[in-house]
Amino acid sequence: MSTDSPAGSPDPRASTGASGPRPTTSTKAILVSIVAAVGGFLFGFDSSVINGAVDALNSNFDLTNSPLLSGFAVAVALLGSAAGAWFAGPAADRYGRVRVMLIAAALFAISSIGAGLAFAVWDLIIWRFLAGVGIGIASVIAPAYIAEIAPAHIRGRLASLQQMAIVLGIFIALLSDALLAGVAGGAANTFWLGLEAWRWMFLVGLIPSVIYALLALRIPESPRYLVAKGELDKAGEVLQSVEGARSPESVKHKVEEIRVSLLREDKPSLRDLRGPKLGLKPIVWVGILLSVFQQFVGINVIFYYSSSLWQAVGFSEDDAMLTSVINSVVNVAFTLVAIALVDRIGRRPLLLAGAAGMAVSLGALTVCFATAPVVDGKPDLGGAAGPVALVAANVFVASFAATWGPVVWVMLGEMFNNFIRASALAVAAAAQWLANWVITTTFPGISGFSLGLAYGLYTLFSVLAFVFVIRAVPETKGRELEDMDQLAGPRVRA
Repeated sequence: MSTDSPAGSPDPRASTGASGPRPTTSTKAILVSIVAAVGGFLFGFDSSVINGAVDALNSNFDLTNSPLLSGFAVAVALLGSAAGAWFAGPAADRYGRVRVMLIAAALFAISSIGAGLAFAVWDLIIWRFLAGVGIGIASVIAPAYIAEIAPAHIRGRLASLQQMAIVLGIFIALLSDALLAGVAGGAANTFWLGLEAWRWMFLVGLIPSVIYALLALRIPESPRYLVAKGELDKAGEVLQSVEGARSPESVKHKVEEIRVSLLREDKPSLRDLRGPKLGLKPIVWVGILLSVFQQFVGINVIFYYSSSLWQAVGFSEDDAMLTSVINSVVNVAFTLVAIALVDRIGRRPLLLAGAAGMAVSLGALTVCFATAPVVDGKPDLGGAAGPVALVAANVFVASFAATWGPVVWVMLGEMFNNFIRASALAVAAAAQWLANWVITTTFPGISGFSLGLAYGLYTLFSVLAFVFVIRAVPETKGRELEDMDQLAGPRVRA
């Protein structure tokens, strides 16, 4: 990673304020991006739906005295996600973006039924791993597709729809869990058709899975995939339909630009990611480290364990679930802030502001938990500590939601050149899921020893993320995808 010139050095072609007619926004580009982002909804829903079921699962499968097995059952979906992300890129290059979306939808549907009807913990683990494969596929294919079909001047906002869909999925999952548990009188209680409420928490996922599949059948294939397959006329038709203001000559010119950017005799593969530094191209390392830092700040501890966490420090089950829903509402609201700002002020300023906000709020949580008296083996957030911890947790979620949550996915979808995009995004997303798995599986053990230590580590990673952005992350605002090789200039040798 090179720092040859100042961080903000602009590419002349990156400005949306260049002379010429003001770019117009196609309604179809927005609509197809929304459809693609539904995969993000399932990603958020399936990854967080287990939040409200953890304690009931522990009781149902006698895992109360097996914290490692319980943690593995929660986190196994993340290993599946890493596997799904790893193979999604090559599969998308071979079979197309839309076909891979349909595969993800099928995996979501099958795993929702299987997890809801699980009869043993090993059975549940299999279905959660399968759900994870679907999550991993969706985490790669949605940002890749949106980046490839969105006009450059609104690409950040459209790519942010992926994160909006993810946080909506998290919100609906937590709200659904709370409602089902509330109506049944507890997640472990029988609800409908003789099935416990926790089972219905998983079964509800079948509905958005079917909707995703039906919508995916209605959207066009990525024009860059079509060009790679030699279907130039069809690619031109798609570009014209999603960027309606383009003239026929402009469409032909754009198709030719894409064709030249893909001009190679061999097919894209993971081998194209090789580079001189530690075996990978520096730009790929930037993507991997962005993904890892996004998870190492501990955001998913809030969304996987928040109900159990708040109960552990004295909240009732109902209050803990309500607190989790509030966290999720904050997540959704501040993702809207990111959508409003990402194409206005750029990616790097948001990442820097977010890392700073997360460091401060996590530092406050660290102090609250580290100084709380221990009662019956658990920290007691009495007095002002409880409200301060709640506020800090929501400031942390807000800081993440307005910045690192959506912006990392935006950058992963756009920072790689056309030839390596799907493969590089797959590797970066796989790294993200492995990092998520590390955080999720280590949190019960570290927090059992000291919650202050756990949040202190997340604070440290937030500070490191701030330094990393300053030193290595390029600005991609306003660049055409065909110009991403120009990132070799300002900061990163691609």
